Amino acid sequence: MQWVEIRIKGHIDRDWSDYLTALTPTHTDQGETVLSGSVRDQSALLGLMNSLSGLGLRILSVALKESLPQSHQEAPKM
Repeated sequence: MQWVEIRIKGHIDRDWSDYLTALTPTHTDQGETVLSGSVRDQSALLGLMNSLSGLGLRILSVALKESLPQSHQEAPKM
């Protein structure tokens, strides 16, 4: 799994989170939406990018991290 943050122009409706599955939308004061969450692999990311483009959303940036943020990692099992 990889953590992704996709920044798009404009504020999208939070109801889209059902459509965007594992991504959480966060609105910024700069009039942008940051979609963050985990993607399975590169193919899943490309499919997501195609879906966003097909919806007419303007993608401003994409940032990938190799691991999930500390707040989203599971606690070690003992």
